[in-house]
Amino acid sequence: MAIARLTDAERDEALAALPEWTLRADGLAIERTFRFADFSAAWAFMNRVALYAEKADHHPEWFNVYNRVDVTLTTHDAGGLSARDAAMAKAMDEFV
Repeated sequence: MAIARLTDAERDEALAALPEWTLRADGLAIERTFRFADFSAAWAFMNRVALYAEKADHHPEWFNVYNRVDVTLTTHDAGGLSARDAAMAKAMDEFV
């Protein structure tokens, strides 16, 4: 089953509901940096996201240094943003 890429209008609507996320310069991904009290808190967040990602079969691109987690969401099969990315971003926001 093909995963549909969001139209520009759908992308803009999704981003309006995700104010902490920014559109990457090429328009194909969204990004956010999360900051936590310490490494343990950052790792706990990543664990929660990992469990969600496995169930959703959609995995973030991320980078962790101490209390910071940098996240990029895109759907490679769609060639850009999809509803999966918006759902993942919303879930991540709720986990904070």
